[in-house]
Amino acid sequence: MAVRNAVDGSGGRGPAAGPWRNWAGNVTARPVRTAAPASTEELAATVRAAVEDGLTVKAAGTGHSFTPAAATDGLLIRPERLTGVRGIDREAGTVTVAAGTPLRRLNEKLAAHGLSLTNMGDIMEQTVSGAVSTGTHGTGRDSASLAAQVTALKLVTADGSVLTCSAEEHPEVFAGARLGLGALGVISELTFAVEPEFLLTAREEPMPFAEVTDRFEELATENEHFEFYWFPHTGNCSTKRNNRSQGPAAPPGRVSGWIEDELLSNGVFQVACAVGRAVPAAIPGIAKLSSRALSARTYTDIPYKVFTSPRRVRFVEMEYALPRATAIGALRELRALVERSDFRISFPVEVRTAPADGLPLSTASGRDTVYIAVHLYRGTPHQAYFSAVEKVMTAHEGRPHWGKLHTRDASYLAEAYPRFGEFTALRDRLDPERRFGNAYLRRVLGD
Repeated sequence: MAVRNAVDGSGGRGPAAGPWRNWAGNVTARPVRTAAPASTEELAATVRAAVEDGLTVKAAGTGHSFTPAAATDGLLIRPERLTGVRGIDREAGTVTVAAGTPLRRLNEKLAAHGLSLTNMGDIMEQTVSGAVSTGTHGTGRDSASLAAQVTALKLVTADGSVLTCSAEEHPEVFAGARLGLGALGVISELTFAVEPEFLLTAREEPMPFAEVTDRFEELATENEHFEFYWFPHTGNCSTKRNNRSQGPAAPPGRVSGWIEDELLSNGVFQVACAVGRAVPAAIPGIAKLSSRALSARTYTDIPYKVFTSPRRVRFVEMEYALPRATAIGALRELRALVERSDFRISFPVEVRTAPADGLPLSTASGRDTVYIAVHLYRGTPHQAYFSAVEKVMTAHEGRPHWGKLHTRDASYLAEAYPRFGEFTALRDRLDPERRFGNAYLRRVLGD
Protein backbone atom coordinates (compact mmCIF):
# COMPACT_ATOMS: atom_id res chain seq x y z
CA MET A 1 0.00 0.00 0.00
CA ALA A 2 1.32 3.45 -0.85
CA VAL A 3 2.45 5.58 2.06
CA ARG A 4 0.22 8.60 2.59
CA ASN A 5 1.44 12.11 3.24
CA ALA A 6 2.09 13.26 6.79
CA VAL A 7 -0.86 13.54 9.15
CA ASP A 8 -1.40 16.75 11.06
CA GLY A 9 -2.94 17.00 14.50
CA SER A 10 -6.53 17.12 13.30
CA GLY A 11 -6.39 13.96 11.26
CA GLY A 12 -5.90 15.78 7.95
CA ARG A 13 -2.88 15.53 5.66
CA GLY A 14 0.07 17.84 6.20
CA PRO A 15 3.63 18.38 5.00
CA ALA A 16 6.36 15.78 5.29
CA ALA A 17 7.99 15.38 8.70
CA GLY A 18 11.37 16.87 9.55
CA PRO A 19 14.03 15.25 11.73
CA TRP A 20 13.44 14.85 15.46
CA ARG A 21 16.28 15.09 18.02
CA ASN A 22 16.35 14.32 21.70
CA TRP A 23 17.35 16.76 24.45
CA ALA A 24 20.98 15.63 24.61
CA GLY A 25 21.37 15.67 20.83
CA ASN A 26 22.69 12.11 20.64
CA VAL A 27 19.57 10.63 18.95
CA THR A 28 18.09 11.74 15.63
CA ALA A 29 14.99 10.22 14.00
CA ARG A 30 13.60 10.91 10.53
CA PRO A 31 9.94 9.89 10.50
CA VAL A 32 8.02 9.98 7.26
CA ARG A 33 4.96 11.30 9.07
CA THR A 34 4.22 13.24 12.24
CA ALA A 35 0.96 13.82 14.07
CA ALA A 36 -0.14 15.87 17.07
CA PRO A 37 -3.55 14.52 18.11
CA ALA A 38 -5.50 16.45 20.75
CA SER A 39 -7.70 13.65 22.13
CA THR A 40 -7.85 9.91 22.63
CA GLU A 41 -10.21 9.63 19.66
CA GLU A 42 -7.85 11.53 17.35
CA LEU A 43 -4.92 9.46 18.60
CA ALA A 44 -6.76 6.20 17.88
CA ALA A 45 -7.67 7.37 14.37
CA THR A 46 -4.07 8.43 13.73
CA VAL A 47 -2.73 5.05 14.82
CA ARG A 48 -5.26 3.19 12.65
CA ALA A 49 -4.31 5.25 9.59
CA ALA A 50 -0.60 4.60 10.12
CA VAL A 51 -1.11 0.86 10.57
CA GLU A 52 -3.22 0.74 7.40
CA ASP A 53 -0.28 2.31 5.58
CA GLY A 54 2.19 -0.20 6.99
CA LEU A 55 4.00 2.31 9.20
CA THR A 56 5.46 1.76 12.62
CA VAL A 57 4.28 4.17 15.32
CA LYS A 58 6.18 5.79 18.20
CA ALA A 59 5.26 8.59 20.57
CA ALA A 60 7.87 11.14 21.58
CA GLY A 61 7.73 13.33 24.64
CA THR A 62 10.25 16.10 25.26
CA GLY A 63 13.21 13.90 24.37
CA HIS A 64 14.76 13.51 27.81
CA SER A 65 15.66 9.87 27.16
CA PHE A 66 19.22 9.22 26.06
CA THR A 67 18.26 6.00 24.27
CA PRO A 68 16.41 5.88 20.92
CA ALA A 69 13.31 4.52 22.67
CA ALA A 70 11.07 6.97 20.75
CA ALA A 71 12.89 6.89 17.41
CA THR A 72 11.01 5.79 14.30
CA ASP A 73 11.15 6.07 10.53
CA GLY A 74 7.35 5.70 10.41
CA LEU A 75 4.80 7.83 12.28
CA LEU A 76 6.04 9.98 15.15
CA ILE A 77 3.31 11.19 17.51
CA ARG A 78 4.11 14.54 19.12
CA PRO A 79 2.73 15.55 22.54
CA GLU A 80 2.04 19.26 22.28
CA ARG A 81 -1.75 19.07 21.80
CA LEU A 82 -2.49 16.04 23.97
CA THR A 83 -2.15 18.01 27.19
CA GLY A 84 -4.05 19.21 30.23
CA VAL A 85 -5.60 17.93 33.43
CA ARG A 86 -8.77 15.99 32.62
CA GLY A 87 -10.09 15.71 36.16
CA ILE A 88 -9.30 15.79 39.87
CA ASP A 89 -11.09 13.43 42.24
CA ARG A 90 -10.39 14.56 45.78
CA GLU A 91 -12.39 11.76 47.36
CA ALA A 92 -10.45 9.08 45.46
CA GLY A 93 -7.19 11.02 45.77
CA THR A 94 -6.42 10.98 42.04
CA VAL A 95 -5.71 13.27 39.12
CA THR A 96 -6.25 12.30 35.47
CA VAL A 97 -4.01 13.99 32.95
CA ALA A 98 -3.43 13.81 29.20
CA ALA A 99 -0.31 11.90 28.25
CA GLY A 100 1.58 14.79 26.67
CA THR A 101 1.31 17.09 29.67
CA PRO A 102 4.72 18.19 30.98
CA LEU A 103 5.37 17.28 34.61
CA ARG A 104 5.95 20.97 35.32
CA ARG A 105 2.39 21.84 34.29
CA LEU A 106 0.97 18.92 36.26
CA ASN A 107 2.83 19.96 39.40
CA GLU A 108 1.76 23.58 39.07
CA LYS A 109 -1.88 22.57 38.53
CA LEU A 110 -1.83 20.25 41.54
CA ALA A 111 -0.29 22.96 43.72
CA ALA A 112 -3.05 25.36 42.69
CA HIS A 113 -5.53 22.80 44.06
CA GLY A 114 -3.55 22.09 47.25
CA LEU A 115 -2.45 18.63 46.05
CA SER A 116 0.83 16.87 45.31
CA LEU A 117 2.40 13.72 43.99
CA THR A 118 4.04 11.70 46.75
CA ASN A 119 7.44 11.48 45.05
CA MET A 120 9.03 12.56 41.80
CA GLY A 121 12.34 12.79 39.98
CA ASP A 122 14.73 15.72 40.04
CA ILE A 123 13.56 17.39 36.82
CA MET A 124 10.06 18.08 35.49
CA GLU A 125 10.54 18.83 31.81
CA GLN A 126 9.36 15.38 30.67
CA THR A 127 5.83 14.55 29.61
CA VAL A 128 3.93 12.39 32.07
CA SER A 129 3.72 9.51 29.60
CA GLY A 130 7.40 9.64 28.69
CA ALA A 131 8.37 9.76 32.36
CA VAL A 132 6.34 6.73 33.43
CA SER A 133 7.05 4.69 30.30
CA THR A 134 10.82 4.79 30.81
CA GLY A 135 10.84 4.38 34.59
CA THR A 136 11.61 7.91 35.81
CA HIS A 137 12.16 7.89 39.56
CA GLY A 138 13.36 10.05 42.38
CA THR A 139 14.73 8.83 45.67
CA GLY A 140 12.63 7.45 48.49
CA ARG A 141 12.67 5.13 51.49
CA ASP A 142 9.00 4.20 51.12
CA SER A 143 7.74 5.93 47.95
CA ALA A 144 8.54 4.54 44.53
CA SER A 145 8.76 5.72 40.91
CA LEU A 146 6.20 7.76 39.00
CA ALA A 147 4.94 4.63 37.25
CA ALA A 148 4.21 3.01 40.62
CA GLN A 149 1.97 6.00 41.44
CA VAL A 150 -0.26 5.39 38.37
CA THR A 151 -3.69 4.00 39.24
CA ALA A 152 -5.27 3.87 35.74
CA LEU A 153 -4.47 4.64 32.11
CA LYS A 154 -5.90 4.64 28.59
CA LEU A 155 -3.91 2.76 25.96
CA VAL A 156 -4.39 2.88 22.18
CA THR A 157 -3.38 -0.51 20.79
CA ALA A 158 -2.19 -1.57 17.34
CA ASP A 159 -5.69 -2.03 15.91
CA GLY A 160 -6.77 1.42 17.10
CA SER A 161 -8.75 0.08 20.04
CA VAL A 162 -8.73 2.02 23.31
CA LEU A 163 -8.22 0.02 26.49
CA THR A 164 -9.05 1.60 29.85
CA CYS A 165 -6.77 -0.17 32.29
CA SER A 166 -6.50 -0.37 36.07
CA ALA A 167 -6.05 -2.99 38.77
CA GLU A 168 -9.71 -3.92 38.19
CA GLU A 169 -10.03 -3.46 34.41
CA HIS A 170 -7.59 -5.25 32.08
CA PRO A 171 -5.25 -5.74 35.07
CA GLU A 172 -2.67 -7.73 33.10
CA VAL A 173 -2.32 -4.88 30.58
CA PHE A 174 -2.23 -2.31 33.38
CA ALA A 175 0.62 -4.20 35.05
CA GLY A 176 2.78 -3.94 31.94
CA ALA A 177 1.68 -0.63 30.44
CA ARG A 178 2.46 1.51 33.47
CA LEU A 179 6.11 1.07 32.52
CA GLY A 180 5.88 -0.27 29.00
CA LEU A 181 8.61 1.48 26.95
CA GLY A 182 5.96 2.33 24.35
CA ALA A 183 6.02 -1.33 23.29
CA LEU A 184 2.36 -2.11 23.98
CA GLY A 185 0.68 0.91 22.43
CA VAL A 186 0.38 4.66 22.88
CA ILE A 187 -0.87 6.02 26.20
CA SER A 188 -3.42 8.82 25.91
CA GLU A 189 -4.30 9.45 29.57
CA LEU A 190 -2.85 8.61 32.96
CA THR A 191 -4.40 8.71 36.42
CA PHE A 192 -2.02 9.30 39.32
CA ALA A 193 -2.55 8.90 43.04
CA VAL A 194 -2.17 12.26 44.77
CA GLU A 195 -2.41 13.51 48.32
CA PRO A 196 -3.02 16.81 50.10
CA GLU A 197 -0.07 19.11 49.60
CA PHE A 198 2.59 18.87 52.31
CA LEU A 199 5.87 20.53 53.14
CA LEU A 200 9.34 19.06 52.88
CA THR A 201 12.39 20.28 54.69
CA ALA A 202 15.55 19.80 52.66
CA ARG A 203 18.89 19.59 54.39
CA GLU A 204 21.85 19.82 52.04
CA GLU A 205 25.38 19.49 53.34
CA PRO A 206 28.82 18.31 52.25
CA MET A 207 30.11 15.02 53.64
CA PRO A 208 33.30 13.02 53.03
CA PHE A 209 32.98 9.99 50.75
CA ALA A 210 34.15 7.65 53.51
CA GLU A 211 31.54 8.94 55.94
CA VAL A 212 28.57 8.88 53.58
CA THR A 213 29.36 5.37 52.37
CA ASP A 214 29.98 4.08 55.90
CA ARG A 215 26.71 5.65 57.10
CA PHE A 216 24.66 4.95 54.00
CA GLU A 217 22.22 2.48 55.57
CA GLU A 218 21.65 4.80 58.51
CA LEU A 219 21.08 7.84 56.30
CA ALA A 220 18.83 5.99 53.84
CA THR A 221 16.76 4.44 56.65
CA GLU A 222 16.34 7.50 58.86
CA ASN A 223 15.29 9.88 56.08
CA GLU A 224 12.23 9.71 53.84
CA HIS A 225 14.27 10.81 50.83
CA PHE A 226 18.06 10.59 50.84
CA GLU A 227 20.51 11.07 47.98
CA PHE A 228 24.09 12.11 47.48
CA TYR A 229 26.55 13.11 44.82
CA TRP A 230 30.19 12.05 44.76
CA PHE A 231 32.63 14.30 42.91
CA PRO A 232 35.15 12.11 41.04
CA HIS A 233 38.85 12.90 41.62
CA THR A 234 37.94 13.98 45.17
CA GLY A 235 36.88 12.46 48.46
CA ASN A 236 33.97 14.88 48.68
CA CYS A 237 30.21 14.36 48.45
CA SER A 238 27.13 16.54 48.64
CA THR A 239 24.19 15.01 50.53
CA LYS A 240 20.49 15.87 50.52
CA ARG A 241 17.88 14.76 53.06
CA ASN A 242 14.20 15.55 52.43
CA ASN A 243 11.66 14.92 55.19
CA ARG A 244 8.08 15.97 55.79
CA SER A 245 7.73 19.04 57.93
CA GLN A 246 5.04 20.86 59.89
CA GLY A 247 6.45 24.09 58.50
CA PRO A 248 6.25 26.96 58.22
CA ALA A 249 7.45 27.22 54.63
CA ALA A 250 10.91 28.76 54.42
CA PRO A 251 12.07 28.55 50.79
CA PRO A 252 15.59 29.58 49.80
CA GLY A 253 16.03 33.33 49.57
CA ARG A 254 15.72 34.71 46.07
CA VAL A 255 19.36 35.76 45.90
CA SER A 256 20.88 32.77 47.73
CA GLY A 257 18.68 30.34 45.78
CA TRP A 258 19.75 31.90 42.50
CA ILE A 259 23.41 31.66 43.50
CA GLU A 260 23.13 27.97 44.41
CA ASP A 261 20.72 26.70 41.75
CA GLU A 262 21.51 28.91 38.78
CA LEU A 263 24.90 30.56 39.12
CA LEU A 264 26.83 27.66 40.68
CA SER A 265 24.84 24.58 39.60
CA ASN A 266 24.26 25.79 36.04
CA GLY A 267 26.21 28.89 35.02
CA VAL A 268 29.59 28.24 36.63
CA PHE A 269 29.22 24.49 36.10
CA GLN A 270 28.57 25.04 32.39
CA VAL A 271 31.82 27.00 32.10
CA ALA A 272 33.70 24.38 34.12
CA CYS A 273 32.42 21.59 31.86
CA ALA A 274 33.37 23.49 28.71
CA VAL A 275 36.86 24.15 30.07
CA GLY A 276 37.19 20.51 31.08
CA ARG A 277 36.17 19.30 27.64
CA ALA A 278 38.76 21.56 26.02
CA VAL A 279 41.49 20.84 28.62
CA PRO A 280 40.84 17.47 30.30
CA ALA A 281 43.91 17.78 32.50
CA ALA A 282 42.18 20.65 34.30
CA ILE A 283 39.22 18.52 35.43
CA PRO A 284 40.61 17.14 38.73
CA GLY A 285 41.44 20.64 39.92
CA ILE A 286 38.06 21.94 38.83
CA ALA A 287 36.37 19.02 40.62
CA LYS A 288 38.10 19.88 43.88
CA LEU A 289 36.91 23.47 43.62
CA SER A 290 33.39 22.48 42.55
CA SER A 291 32.97 20.00 45.39
CA ARG A 292 33.72 22.75 47.90
CA ALA A 293 31.60 25.45 46.27
CA LEU A 294 28.15 24.27 47.41
CA SER A 295 27.67 25.07 51.09
CA ALA A 296 25.28 23.57 53.62
CA ARG A 297 21.73 24.91 53.59
CA THR A 298 18.29 24.02 54.93
CA TYR A 299 14.96 25.13 53.48
CA THR A 300 11.28 24.13 53.56
CA ASP A 301 8.85 24.25 50.65
CA ILE A 302 6.11 22.36 48.79
CA PRO A 303 7.25 19.02 47.34
CA TYR A 304 7.95 19.73 43.68
CA LYS A 305 10.02 22.77 44.57
CA VAL A 306 12.19 20.59 46.84
CA PHE A 307 12.40 17.44 44.73
CA THR A 308 13.25 19.17 41.45
CA SER A 309 15.90 21.61 40.31
CA PRO A 310 16.82 23.28 37.02
CA ARG A 311 19.19 21.30 34.78
CA ARG A 312 20.47 23.56 32.02
CA VAL A 313 23.85 21.95 31.40
CA ARG A 314 23.33 19.26 28.76
CA PHE A 315 24.89 15.84 29.20
CA VAL A 316 24.62 12.15 28.41
CA GLU A 317 23.91 9.67 31.18
CA MET A 318 24.08 6.03 32.18
CA GLU A 319 22.27 4.78 35.28
CA TYR A 320 22.08 1.32 36.82
CA ALA A 321 19.75 -0.03 39.49
CA LEU A 322 21.57 -2.32 41.91
CA PRO A 323 20.42 -4.53 44.78
CA ARG A 324 20.67 -2.36 47.85
CA ALA A 325 22.96 -4.80 49.63
CA THR A 326 25.69 -4.55 46.97
CA ALA A 327 25.42 -0.95 45.79
CA ILE A 328 27.88 0.79 48.08
CA GLY A 329 30.48 -1.87 47.30
CA ALA A 330 29.91 -1.17 43.59
CA LEU A 331 30.30 2.56 44.20
CA ARG A 332 33.62 1.99 45.95
CA GLU A 333 34.74 -0.09 42.98
CA LEU A 334 33.71 2.74 40.68
CA ARG A 335 35.80 5.21 42.69
CA ALA A 336 38.81 2.89 42.53
CA LEU A 337 38.29 2.53 38.79
CA VAL A 338 38.36 6.31 38.29
CA GLU A 339 41.42 6.71 40.51
CA ARG A 340 43.52 4.15 38.65
CA SER A 341 42.42 5.23 35.17
CA ASP A 342 43.10 8.14 32.84
CA PHE A 343 39.43 9.13 32.86
CA ARG A 344 38.72 12.78 33.57
CA ILE A 345 35.17 13.07 34.91
CA SER A 346 33.63 16.52 35.25
CA PHE A 347 30.16 15.44 36.45
CA PRO A 348 29.38 14.12 39.93
CA VAL A 349 28.08 10.57 40.36
CA GLU A 350 24.49 10.50 41.65
CA VAL A 351 23.23 7.91 44.18
CA ARG A 352 19.52 7.45 45.02
CA THR A 353 17.26 4.78 46.52
CA ALA A 354 13.87 3.15 45.88
CA PRO A 355 11.79 0.47 47.61
CA ALA A 356 10.86 -2.72 45.82
CA ASP A 357 7.77 -2.53 43.62
CA GLY A 358 5.67 -4.95 41.59
CA LEU A 359 5.92 -3.59 38.03
CA PRO A 360 7.33 -6.22 35.63
CA LEU A 361 9.87 -3.92 33.93
CA SER A 362 10.55 -1.56 36.83
CA THR A 363 14.22 -1.33 37.66
CA ALA A 364 13.11 -1.81 41.30
CA SER A 365 10.89 -4.78 40.48
CA GLY A 366 10.99 -7.21 43.39
CA ARG A 367 13.98 -5.75 45.20
CA ASP A 368 15.04 -2.76 47.29
CA THR A 369 17.20 -0.71 44.99
CA VAL A 370 20.02 1.81 44.88
CA TYR A 371 20.61 3.78 41.69
CA ILE A 372 24.06 4.86 40.59
CA ALA A 373 24.12 7.35 37.72
CA VAL A 374 27.14 8.62 35.80
CA HIS A 375 27.13 11.59 33.42
CA LEU A 376 29.45 13.33 30.99
CA TYR A 377 29.14 16.74 29.40
CA ARG A 378 27.50 16.64 25.98
CA GLY A 379 30.13 16.34 23.25
CA THR A 380 32.68 14.65 25.52
CA PRO A 381 33.65 11.12 24.39
CA HIS A 382 31.78 8.89 26.80
CA GLN A 383 32.04 5.35 25.46
CA ALA A 384 35.17 4.23 27.32
CA TYR A 385 34.05 5.57 30.69
CA PHE A 386 30.50 4.27 30.37
CA SER A 387 31.74 0.87 29.21
CA ALA A 388 34.04 0.57 32.23
CA VAL A 389 31.24 1.64 34.58
CA GLU A 390 28.84 -0.83 32.99
CA LYS A 391 31.21 -3.72 33.70
CA VAL A 392 31.13 -2.82 37.39
CA MET A 393 27.35 -2.48 37.43
CA THR A 394 26.60 -5.72 35.60
CA ALA A 395 28.96 -7.60 37.91
CA HIS A 396 26.55 -6.60 40.70
CA GLU A 397 23.33 -7.71 38.92
CA GLY A 398 22.60 -4.20 37.73
CA ARG A 399 19.55 -3.29 35.69
CA PRO A 400 20.02 -0.37 33.28
CA HIS A 401 17.61 2.53 33.30
CA TRP A 402 15.45 2.11 30.18
CA GLY A 403 15.87 5.72 29.09
CA LYS A 404 19.61 6.06 29.68
CA LEU A 405 22.60 4.78 27.76
CA HIS A 406 23.56 1.13 28.11
CA THR A 407 24.53 -1.85 25.92
CA ARG A 408 22.42 -4.63 27.47
CA ASP A 409 20.20 -6.82 25.31
CA ALA A 410 17.19 -9.08 25.76
CA SER A 411 19.26 -12.10 26.78
CA TYR A 412 20.80 -10.19 29.70
CA LEU A 413 17.56 -8.46 30.68
CA ALA A 414 15.54 -11.68 30.66
CA GLU A 415 17.86 -12.92 33.42
CA ALA A 416 17.78 -9.59 35.30
CA TYR A 417 13.97 -9.33 35.44
CA PRO A 418 12.02 -12.28 36.92
CA ARG A 419 8.82 -11.12 35.14
CA PHE A 420 10.43 -10.32 31.79
CA GLY A 421 8.65 -13.20 30.06
CA GLU A 422 5.30 -11.98 31.38
CA PHE A 423 5.86 -8.63 29.68
CA THR A 424 7.07 -10.04 26.36
CA ALA A 425 4.09 -12.42 26.24
CA LEU A 426 1.78 -9.44 26.74
CA ARG A 427 3.59 -7.63 23.92
CA ASP A 428 3.14 -10.65 21.65
CA ARG A 429 -0.60 -10.53 22.32
CA LEU A 430 -1.12 -6.78 21.93
CA ASP A 431 1.36 -6.04 19.14
CA PRO A 432 2.24 -9.24 17.30
CA GLU A 433 3.26 -7.32 14.16
CA ARG A 434 5.49 -4.93 16.16
CA ARG A 435 3.76 -1.76 14.97
CA PHE A 436 5.19 -0.05 18.06
CA GLY A 437 8.65 -1.52 17.61
CA ASN A 438 11.98 0.01 16.70
CA ALA A 439 15.65 -0.99 16.81
CA TYR A 440 15.98 -0.20 20.51
CA LEU A 441 13.04 -2.37 21.49
CA ARG A 442 14.33 -5.22 19.30
CA ARG A 443 17.57 -5.09 21.25
CA VAL A 444 16.13 -4.89 24.76
CA LEU A 445 12.96 -6.98 24.33
CA GLY A 446 13.84 -9.28 21.44
CA ASP A 447 12.07 -9.72 18.11
